[in-house]
Parts: sequence; structure tokens; C-alpha cells
Amino acid sequence: MTKTVCIVGAGPSGLVAAKSLLHDVPRGTFEVTIVDSQPRLGGLWPSQRDDNGGLIHPLMVANQSKHTVQFSDLAWPEDAPELPQAWQVGQYLDRYYKAYCLAAELCLETRVERTEKTRSGSWRVWTRSKDGTLGERPFDYLLVASGYFGKPAVPGSDVIPEHPEVPVIHSSKYRNLKDMLGGGKPKGGKILVVGGQMSGVEIAGTIATHLSSVTNSPGTSPIANPEKYSVHHIIQKPVWVMPMFLSPKASSPAPPFLPLDLASYNLSNRPHPLTNTQGHITEESAIRTSSLYETALGTDQSIYSPALAFTHKDHANPQFIAVSDNYNEFVRSGLITVTQGKLDKLSGHEAIISPTGGKVDDIVAVVLATGFKASDSISFLPQEELETLSLSPDDLNNTVALAFHGTYHPCISNLGFVGFYRSQYWGVMEMQARFVTTLWNAGGSGSVALAQALKQALDKDKSIQRTIALRDDPRASQFPMGDYAWLMQEFATALEMERVDHLGAMPALPPAGNEMNILTPARYPSKRLNEFQQPEFTKSLKQTEATVWAGVSSGKFVAKAVFRSLLGEWKLERKLTSKLPSHPSGHFSGTARFLLREGTRDGREAEFDKIVQEGGDIGMEYLYIEEGDFEADSGFTFRATRRYIWRYNENKDELSVWFAKTDDQKRADYLFHKVEFTVPKDDNEKSWKATAGHMCIKDYYDVKYDFRFKAVNLVDWNLAYTVNGPQKDYTIDGTYTR
Repeated sequence: MTKTVCIVGAGPSGLVAAKSLLHDVPRGTFEVTIVDSQPRLGGLWPSQRDDNGGLIHPLMVANQSKHTVQFSDLAWPEDAPELPQAWQVGQYLDRYYKAYCLAAELCLETRVERTEKTRSGSWRVWTRSKDGTLGERPFDYLLVASGYFGKPAVPGSDVIPEHPEVPVIHSSKYRNLKDMLGGGKPKGGKILVVGGQMSGVEIAGTIATHLSSVTNSPGTSPIANPEKYSVHHIIQKPVWVMPMFLSPKASSPAPPFLPLDLASYNLSNRPHPLTNTQGHITEESAIRTSSLYETALGTDQSIYSPALAFTHKDHANPQFIAVSDNYNEFVRSGLITVTQGKLDKLSGHEAIISPTGGKVDDIVAVVLATGFKASDSISFLPQEELETLSLSPDDLNNTVALAFHGTYHPCISNLGFVGFYRSQYWGVMEMQARFVTTLWNAGGSGSVALAQALKQALDKDKSIQRTIALRDDPRASQFPMGDYAWLMQEFATALEMERVDHLGAMPALPPAGNEMNILTPARYPSKRLNEFQQPEFTKSLKQTEATVWAGVSSGKFVAKAVFRSLLGEWKLERKLTSKLPSHPSGHFSGTARFLLREGTRDGREAEFDKIVQEGGDIGMEYLYIEEGDFEADSGFTFRATRRYIWRYNENKDELSVWFAKTDDQKRADYLFHKVEFTVPKDDNEKSWKATAGHMCIKDYYDVKYDFRFKAVNLVDWNLAYTVNGPQKDYTIDGTYTR
């Protein structure tokens, strides 16, 4: 007999739940209805570049790669970027819905207002459509996939006045500087960002990027005097801020690079069977994790700012992590100022920080990166069921206490949860959906029809007790539910699923020389793969393996790592040696600044227009400004300056340098050269080397680069070139240091 299921939420967790109910058991076992209040599916993820109505900026770059932000049986298109933007994730979900969920009834612009359990134990669900029509329907099962992002958690009126004198917005509502500031204030001021975890770091880095871009781009700025603004970030404790790409060989001075999740989820680096690294964090575990993060980053973050540095005490506390390509360097450059403490009160244009009582003045806007109250996502559940779930509305991490890693409660057999936890790992969502489907198909947690492996897993499960204990635990981890790899293992064991091997050999890394063993959702394919799913799962595995090999053995992503690490100011010492009297020999001493901005059209009009027409990403670039004094060997000294435009093309993984126009030095003129990286012959190489060439009329520029890394950061680098032609014969050798 077919059982009816109401899924609340049409985001990734709702869609993968529908797929599992429709495809992982015999057809007709479940009849599925998906209800969502939005006019589109995708949940947090918009599917259009200009869709600004949701909680995520459509151009936000995902902080996990496409190899993790996917389900096991739908591969990304071959031309998809390694790190997709939010709108591209939305389009992936639209494809997923069309591939697997068309048999479900989809009710968009329909809000679930309340639910109740009937005497027979089934559910009655009341919904209200966009036009106000109230509907009521019975269902055998109710599945909550409404997510953790129910309602912004904001400070009370004792901290933020009801009618503040400056704009105050939640981080999820930030889109651009003009919407937040209007035309801007002539005198500028400080944009206060409150909250030091993932969203706080990301939004502070985003706002700083926007300020840098409007300040250093050609044309008219959307706000007045952008150079007079800065970001002031309040954090309660230091967090590790990782860039989007890490190295699986961080100790090498010429390290290869991979998307951070592929570098992090290498199962060869962990003892098996896996143990949970999240939840309650001992001092020993915290110190060990801190050491791993410091090795990956190559610093304790003191090189950026004392406010970001990890002290001996900080190493012993639970370690928190955030992801941003630009945040650390903007802190180093001074565009972002960091204060440790807590916002005590906003008064006018001034903020008081506790416990020191320090003040931040000249505030022109406040952005609250203070998270979400997940309790609003389940407000439609009856009070009795909420009490059974041990609802704790103000606990942002452990809102309800659920069994088997956030999937169900044994006292409410026909209520399930998918994706209701603070983490973004799609593989876990898929496993949760499979678990709930398997449990309901067997008749519930007390059914005699349960497979032995599943019964044993349920018998030893302590998820409810662990969740409640963590609510008052001062040593609770950032993601208390459990770490990604361990959760995948636990679900796979309970469901008797095998993690498939990589399709071919993988790169072997020191010190043990073990082959990489990368965890992705595609490593756990469905037991019931059909003719459509099989090639998709295989394609996903091939994409991941190709990315790993390209990064480890052919130098892909090095250009990206160099480009990211150039941001900010460098000390420049350069020696010029000329064989002709027309070009005097001498020494230049000064600074070189790499000023980040959105990619511009100048010099590449046709390519730029094509990317825009196809909906692609233009990418970022730098305005390079070099200033200093040149002292000729003859003793004559003069002030010297030059400008270039440095660009990174993600589609081609290509770094290029362009001349700036002489009449408008913020604009690119024409290509100087493309930087061609040379793959090191062995691990003894001390740097990444690159070459380039440029013919300028009759003079040829032979260019050589030498980039020395410490983990993910450039320590110093050299740029030398020889110029030969009818009237030029000289060499230039410059060294850039922080």
C-alpha cells in the first residue's frame, strides 16, 4: 500500500529526500508532496544571477568545491567552475529536480502553517498558498527539510536600539555598498561587522572586496569617497581563516594546490575506522587540530594581525574555522580592523565593546553576522512534539535533540528530518535521506523487519544524549553534530553501503607515500543505480580524480594561489643593469601595491562581452601601483612609478599582466604577457618558476618569475627580465617581500 509523505522544503535536503523516497525503494512505495513557501525551488540557493530575494547573494562563491556540493548521482557539467557561485548551485538543483523528482507533487509559494497528529497517528498538514487559500491534507509521514536558516538571530533592543541612527542589516541581506549606504557619506566612516564565525569572516571579506573594487576601478563610484570607508570586525575569539585552495603538500616551498575540501577530505590521512572529531573537544584534541590548521596555513596568523593570532591559550580551546580568500590580507593591509570582544551596545554612531569597555566610533552601518534561529524552521510542529524533541529555541547549534545523527526521534516514528543541522555537506544530506527512507520502508525503528546492521546502529546510537549534553558544554565544537567523514562512515555502516574505490590510481603523497583517498558523495552510490544514475556517478568520480591529478602533477591552481596571495603591499628592491648609455643602470627601492577589484572590460572587449553573454564569471583583477626612488649609478636620483593590471582567468587557470593606459592609469591598455608556470621536476625545487615573453615593436622582453611559498602564502618572489632590441640591452631583477 502506498504511503503519503509531505516534505517541507524544496532546497537540497528536500529534493534529495524526495529522490530517495521515489527511487531508493520499489516504485510506488511512497507518494511524495513537496511544499515550499518560495516561488522557486532550491531553498537558500538562487538559480539566476539577478535573484537577490533569498538569503544568499547569487554571486557568492561556495566555500566547498563542486565535488562536495553535489549528490552522488548527478555530475556537474564539464565546464562548471571548481568553486561554483550560488546561482550555479541553484541551477544544479533545478537539474536534479528534473532528473529525479518530477513524480513528486511540487507546491511552491505555499507555506506550511501548522500540523497535528491525528488519533490514528497520521499527520494533518495545513498550508496557505500565495493567494491566501488555506488547504488541509492528511499524510502518513512528515519530513522536515526546511533547514537551519529559519530566522536571523539578532541582538535585542538593549544592544541594538529599535530605531538606530545608522543602517543595521543582517549579513544575509547584504548585496552591495550602495543599497546599504545609499550614496555614501562625504566623510566616509566604519562599517561594523558583528560576529566572528563563518558568516562574519565571509561578509567582512566581501564588503572589503567591494570597497577595494569601487575605490580602485575606473569610472564613477556608486558611493561617494569610497577610499574613506573601512571595515571594523568584532570577533569574540580568533578563528582560522583558510583560503579556497589548500595544498596537500603544505611543507613544500613549491606546493601543489587543490580546492580546500579535496585537500582536507583525504581519508589516507586518518586512522580507520574513523572516530568523531567533533562534539566535546578535549584540550589535547584542540591542540592537535590547531597544529594541523597552522601547518595548512603556514602561520599562526600573527603575520596578519595580533588580533588574529593564536596564543598558547587559544590553541587549547576548541578550534573554529572560516573560509575567505581575501580576509586575512585585507586585515594585514588595514582595510579590515579586528577587535576581540562582544558588542555591548550600539549608541548613535558609536559601539561599546565588552568586556573591555572599548569604543568604536564613526560607524556608518552595522552588519550582523549573528546566525539564524533554526526553531523558526519548525514552528509548524505541534507543541507536544516540540517538547518531545527537547526544543531549545535559543540554542543555535543544538535546537532539537534527534536520534541517529539528526534524522528522527524514536517516540515519533513518522516524523523525519533531513539537513537539519549546522553544516553544508551534501553527502550527509543524501545519507540522511537514505536512512529515513530505509527506516520508514522497514516500518520504523521498532520494526522486526529492520536489517541487522541498522538495528545494531540504532541500539548503540547516543545522538540525543550527546546533543543535550553539548548545549551547556563550554568545549563544544563549531559543528557539534559530527565531522563529515565520520558521519558518512556511520550512515554507510548502518545502511550496509560500501564506499567504492577510485576508478584508477591516485597521487601518492609523503611522508607515508599513501595514495590519496578523497571523500566525495559519489564514493557512496545508491544500491539501486539505474541507467541514468550509473554514468552520472562515474562521471563525478572521473571529474574529481582529474582535478586531483591536475592539481598535484601539472600545476593547475598555482596561478590562482599566486594571484590570491599577491593582495596588499610589498616591499620592492630592483636592480637595473644596462649595457647602453641611453638607459642608465641603478637601483630602485619602493613599494608595490596589488589593489583588488572586479574584472574590467578594457583591452579584452570581445572576450569580456562573450563571457557576459554566456552568464560566466568575469573574475577579479589587480590594479598594480609601484612607487619609489630610482638611484642611478651616476648618483642621480628621481621618483619613479609604474602601473599594470594583473588578471586571473579561472576558466583557463591563467595569470596575465597588462599595460595600463597612460592617459587613464586605472584602465588596461593591452597585454604585456601571460605567466606560464613550469612544473617542478621533483620535490627538491625551492620555488614555483614561471616564464613569459613579449615583443614590443622590435624589442623582446624575456620574463622570468620565481615564487616562494610557505604553505598557502607567498613569502617572497622575484621578477626578472632581459630586454634586447636595436636600442635596448638591459636586465632588471626585482625582489618582492612582505
